[in-house]
Amino acid sequence: MKIPSTVVLMRKTEQDFNDPDDNDLGNKKKVSLKLISADIIDSNPGRIIHLEGWDNKSAYWEDRTFHVYFEWDEDFGTPGAVLVHNPYESEFYLKTITLQDVPGRGPIHFLCNSWVYQNQGSRIFFSTKAYLPRDTPEALRKCREEELRMLRGNGEGKLEEWDRVYDYSVYNDLGRLPVLGGSHEHPYPRRGRTGRPILDHKEKTENRNFKYDLFNDKFNIYVPRDEQFSLHKKVEFQINNWKSLIHAVPPGFKACIMGEFESFQEINTVYDVDDGTSGLSKAISRIGKFPLPQVIKEDRVAWSSDEEFAREMIAGLNPLLIRLLKEHEFPPLSKLDPEFYGNQNSCITKQDIQSNLDGLSAEQALKNKRLFILDHHDSVMPYLRKINKETETKTYASRTLLFLRDDNTLKPVAIELSLPNEKGDKFGAVSKVYTPTQDGVEGHIWQLAKAYVAVVDTGHHQLISHWLNTHAAIEPFIIATNRQLSVVHPIYKLLHPHYRDTMAINALAREVLVIAGEVLETTFYTGQYSMEMSSVIYRSWNFMEQSLPNDLKKRGIADGDINSLKDLDKLVIEDYPYAVDGLKIWFAIKKWVSGYCSFYYKTDGMVQEDPELQAWWKELREVGHGDKKDEPWWPKMQTREELIESCSIIIWLASAFHAAVNFGQYAYGGYSPNRPTGSRRFMPEKGTSEYTELANNPEKAFLKTITSQLICFQLMAMVEILSQQSSEEVYLGTRKDNWTTDKEPLSYFKAFHERLAEIEDEITSMNEDGKWKNRVGPVKVPYTLLFPTGEFGLPGKGIPNSISI
Repeated sequence: MKIPSTVVLMRKTEQDFNDPDDNDLGNKKKVSLKLISADIIDSNPGRIIHLEGWDNKSAYWEDRTFHVYFEWDEDFGTPGAVLVHNPYESEFYLKTITLQDVPGRGPIHFLCNSWVYQNQGSRIFFSTKAYLPRDTPEALRKCREEELRMLRGNGEGKLEEWDRVYDYSVYNDLGRLPVLGGSHEHPYPRRGRTGRPILDHKEKTENRNFKYDLFNDKFNIYVPRDEQFSLHKKVEFQINNWKSLIHAVPPGFKACIMGEFESFQEINTVYDVDDGTSGLSKAISRIGKFPLPQVIKEDRVAWSSDEEFAREMIAGLNPLLIRLLKEHEFPPLSKLDPEFYGNQNSCITKQDIQSNLDGLSAEQALKNKRLFILDHHDSVMPYLRKINKETETKTYASRTLLFLRDDNTLKPVAIELSLPNEKGDKFGAVSKVYTPTQDGVEGHIWQLAKAYVAVVDTGHHQLISHWLNTHAAIEPFIIATNRQLSVVHPIYKLLHPHYRDTMAINALAREVLVIAGEVLETTFYTGQYSMEMSSVIYRSWNFMEQSLPNDLKKRGIADGDINSLKDLDKLVIEDYPYAVDGLKIWFAIKKWVSGYCSFYYKTDGMVQEDPELQAWWKELREVGHGDKKDEPWWPKMQTREELIESCSIIIWLASAFHAAVNFGQYAYGGYSPNRPTGSRRFMPEKGTSEYTELANNPEKAFLKTITSQLICFQLMAMVEILSQQSSEEVYLGTRKDNWTTDKEPLSYFKAFHERLAEIEDEITSMNEDGKWKNRVGPVKVPYTLLFPTGEFGLPGKGIPNSISI
């Protein structure tokens, strides 16, 4: 019997159209396919068939559907895999193979989504049926094991673009920076091995022969081919880079000639503002203009208000750090070793804040859980002396105290700015406390104090919340999943959509963002100590605390355990947009994961007895996050609940958490005064020329203190690129393929999708309800960073499945 089938694939580039191999199509070279039975152990698989009609006429990156017929009889059993061989020098992207109707078995889908090279020999693709290792048909066991062995590689040698090897390496490719990972001094998550040779065997640094090229179709640093951007996304990424470059060049050129911004109004001229005009002159005037950031779209000055300054700690780019100040913690204490750093405790007194507590005493405010802190002291102070001395930065470690008002808005009541003692570290910090005032030169001093807080918070956001806790922390999970879980393993099928494009974007980041001398060092206050500081903070990284309920409990934002949405009333800050929306997303994810995992693992014993699952978790802990392998908080992976919680955290980090800290970067950080990345001089003191300038021209003095004009444009170009969403983005709760044949998991996923749609409606409703003041704030920017569905461009909303930018 001949089974009608379709094969969908894509030729690679224009170069394919002139492939000399095409001349041999007549009788010599043809793409071949043959079936492998899932039921019959047979050394002679199904009969070979060929793709007929392979020609040069398909358009660039256009899908091509081939109609073929597989020969099948009842004795062959159920087709479980397909062997595919590419005889040509040019690769092609195989999307799907579908057997339309196998008698008694219905349609059978093979979801391939992989580049097929001549150099790979015959590739095997399994049907979408999921199998635990113990349930794998005997006829497919060897294929399953061989595929995993190939993906692991041998840990040695150069890796070519057609290799599909997932392996680990330390961060030894960051130029002059110390090697991160593999040592107690500089612990770090592992990244993908590239196979590039070691340049310095003493320092164990990797040779860097990569030069990023907007026009280059090749990815010149090894990333497993299937982890790279699609052709369509690559072109979009190149176009976005060019757009941002065009936006940045004219004002950047002007900055080189003119120097500093003179006023906030001058900054506003770099944005494309809709003035109602159109035509050629308008089109010409828009060249070299940045999009208008949302934070100043409705109101040009609201960003500078105390309420907005505080609101962005719970609904802005970095809503992850504010915590409750407990009664026994006043004044705030330092955890830095006093033997090395002396007294680093806060010098804020109750008298400093008393007049700003809306009639409450400091004791009452503490007892009633109305005082909170944004603490950037201990993480900054150990590096502050070196940063201020060896870079252009002049900044402070900071502590900010905030009071929760009756209407659930926050207001800052004190800012402490601290410097290392000139006598030496062991003499403790030199600190000064600033309190709110709106009048005269002291009002301008207060604005500067808030700017210094924003500088260190913006640095923490980019280095830790964004880069370390999502991009870097997730990469070991991607590698371990591909090395230890077969594509037919149900947990692979669960997690794989949440890994899309992450290794590619991380590799690019290592080449043009986080490497020595590039954007991260030149743009943020941390300078050449940026990555080293992130390594220090990684020492306190705790996988289990990445769960949103655990995080909120740790920070005192949750009054006790949060086990379901019924516990939302336990939030100490009731109007906390990130926490409220985040918990809805978190519990939707966990409910979906719980149903899915419980379908395949009926008992805890099944978790314990799954060799692939146990190997995955062991390698993840001992190698992928090997510098943290001895931490007691790691789940033992002995129960279904541990599996469910772990998978929920992975999905949360790769989707919603990353969306919350990434896609608002241009909306809030595209306007430099709101989120400055650096400060270039200290707070002006009375009697100095800087103090006089602040009194006479406060805007100019402010702008001379924060990020320089030229760096500002570099930053705007960077965050414009990072905030973009692709036109082919796949959002949380959606999948575009026939990914499983199991009906019950599909029903759970449908319920997950429907719940996310409900959450969208709830977010929209709350944003429109004036009761929830923190959801829009003085700047009138609705909180949509955890709105599940996004759109192409700079929407400031949407949760992609993965860390794809």
